Amino acid sequence: MNSQQVKKIGLPDKSGVYFFKVGDKILYIGKATSLRDRVKSYFSKDIIVTRGSHILDMTVKADRVEWQETGSVLEALILEANLIKKYKPKYNTKEKDNKSFNYVCITKDKLPKVLIVRGRGMDKKLYSKVYGPFPNGQQLKEAMKIIRRIFPYFDNDSLKKNNREFYKQIGLVPIVEYKNNIKNLKLFFEGKKKSIIINLKKEMLAFAKKKEFEKAGEVKNRIFALNHINDVALIKEDLIAPQKNASQEYANFSRFTLKGSDATQNSHIPVSLFRIEAYDVAHMGGKDMVGVMTVVENGEVNKSEYKKFIIRTQSDANDTGALEEVLSRRLRHTEWGLPSLVVVDGSTAQVNVAKRILARYQFKVPIVGVVKDDKHRPKALIGSEEIIKIYKKQILLANSESHRFAITFHKQKRNKSFLNK
Repeated sequence: MNSQQVKKIGLPDKSGVYFFKVGDKILYIGKATSLRDRVKSYFSKDIIVTRGSHILDMTVKADRVEWQETGSVLEALILEANLIKKYKPKYNTKEKDNKSFNYVCITKDKLPKVLIVRGRGMDKKLYSKVYGPFPNGQQLKEAMKIIRRIFPYFDNDSLKKNNREFYKQIGLVPIVEYKNNIKNLKLFFEGKKKSIIINLKKEMLAFAKKKEFEKAGEVKNRIFALNHINDVALIKEDLIAPQKNASQEYANFSRFTLKGSDATQNSHIPVSLFRIEAYDVAHMGGKDMVGVMTVVENGEVNKSEYKKFIIRTQSDANDTGALEEVLSRRLRHTEWGLPSLVVVDGSTAQVNVAKRILARYQFKVPIVGVVKDDKHRPKALIGSEEIIKIYKKQILLANSESHRFAITFHKQKRNKSFLNK
């Protein structure tokens, strides 16, 4: 194959797994943040330097490329491992000794542990499940960090240390709950994310019907986490060479994928399960500029989730620029929880900034702007009429809190600046 043939294929700029083939035989399987850019890179002039002569040989022998899209790079990494195990492509095994591959192993203990094990010396009989091989050990470690936030589990280190704080963090309560985590983790490694989400939605609604809203909220956060997988570390590892286009500026930032999560879909979520994040900035003539995020959950303010931002990129009274910085910094932190709705203080300009930043991170949730009068009282709400109708009270509460919190934080910073003069 050559670069001209690849251009004609029309590979998408999406994450997934690609196959170099000759006839019906698979020569090589790989994963990609961008299928288009990744496959294109195999035909660069320095491919021998970056990947070796055997990969160049593979591209010469291949007569076509096929691919399968995934919802995230993490899912691509897992699918790649499953397909390498199934097809054992010649050039994958040639690239690395099977014994140096990594595997995810689940033990047979009453409380199963999840371990990363090297292929060398591994006895599969010791484990109830073995997933892999995973060619890149560092990527696998980063992937497991992401998965562990969604489905907490034990490993050897956590049990050796007898770490009570760890037990608390993973919310270890009944054994049944822990085993459900392991069950869902297995489904995830088998590429059955849709099945997990269907089961979790049923679980969330069951808790909601019993008015166990805290538990329902926890399940809802897991659903959101599955749909907003933060691939930042995996994206960094997946890049072969620097891209020359402007979008590369954001290539190392988190990427979120939430399909179909528009205003209509979110509007049916009960107030008790709805997380609103409100943003505001404060300054005095551009000096001591700060931004804040406030949170309303379960219809009430959640001050433990509030966040402060000292503006670093704006030196004048640029409210929209400051808002852009705040949202960009916030969206790199999926561990903070994920919003069902974003509220900004301002009119169309602020709403458009929020839309642009969320789109940059491929994150789709409704956005509402709160327009103020001369006395800084709300006079209009911009956004989905359905969302506003259902959540107006909570939107105004979140906005009021963000304004109060921003003013307070600005005063603190201004006083500190004065004392330091």
